[in-house]
Amino acid sequence: MKQATHPTDALFQGEKPFPVLAACEHFAGSEKLILKAMDLQKELGPIFDITCDCEDGAASGNELAHAQLVARLINSQHNAYVKSGARIHDPSHPAWKLDVDVIVGQAAERIAYITIPKATHVSQVEEVIAYIQQVAGQAGCSRQIPIHVLIETHGALEAVFQIAGLPGVEVLDFGQMDFVSGHHGAIPASAMKSPGQFEHALLVRAKAELVSAALSRGVVPAHNVCLNLKDEQVVHGDASRARNQFGFLRMWSIHPAQIRPIVDAMKPAYDEVQDAAEILVKAQDSEWGPIQYKGELHDRATYRYFWSVLQRAKATGIEIPNAAVVRFFS
Repeated sequence: MKQATHPTDALFQGEKPFPVLAACEHFAGSEKLILKAMDLQKELGPIFDITCDCEDGAASGNELAHAQLVARLINSQHNAYVKSGARIHDPSHPAWKLDVDVIVGQAAERIAYITIPKATHVSQVEEVIAYIQQVAGQAGCSRQIPIHVLIETHGALEAVFQIAGLPGVEVLDFGQMDFVSGHHGAIPASAMKSPGQFEHALLVRAKAELVSAALSRGVVPAHNVCLNLKDEQVVHGDASRARNQFGFLRMWSIHPAQIRPIVDAMKPAYDEVQDAAEILVKAQDSEWGPIQYKGELHDRATYRYFWSVLQRAKATGIEIPNAAVVRFFS
């Protein structure tokens, strides 16, 4: 009997695999907050990643101790799903190499990603990526460390397509607050939150450029934080608008209360997940040729879309029909 072809082999031959990541990325800077996030991840499951923050988490002069703390927690049993990364200091800061030496040098096998902030030119990102991979290799790690890049300066936005195409880049993050501050008052402070953040022309342009660059290079676009920490309706509204109006597939959280509404807003609709599962099972049975489903024609173009729906469902914790789980995820 001929073995059924998996969707990734049938539909994406020769293409760079698109990263399947959690829809929420939670930032934590102190030992207490990182451990709290790791405990919450055990409770909710791997529906969000944790970014251990060195840039804003380490007090001046305490960079070494903080990097050692981050490496220890990433290596610990608290990092149950191995879904914790780290944001290092920016390329102009004297401690960025120290961060890499300690965190990648000690935790290369268990770190999920490294986030690079405040780059102003593609050459800076290239330098940091090369150093990260060099340190990982010296630590005996054979895999390429995934890289996330914050787009929060004029220079980074200007080079966003080049940055998205660099080897190892997995996520482009929009750093809205620094981006707004970099406009010297031309963008009002009200545009750091809704509705202005989704309506001001300069921010609409920047977000659209970032998402376009990311998706064209097989990279996940991640939206900035919501400044409202605990109102779930506001957080959900921001995440929903980021997802549906701009195409962001991931969003930052800076408070545990934001995680669930972000994930809920980023989830595909349950009915669409059911349709996706049935369509893809039927398509596989037809060896990925055209099929009819509910009176509509489907072929490889729609199969690719529905495969992304199933992957997003899995990453956000939506129940997928068992037939599709057995065929595609077992």
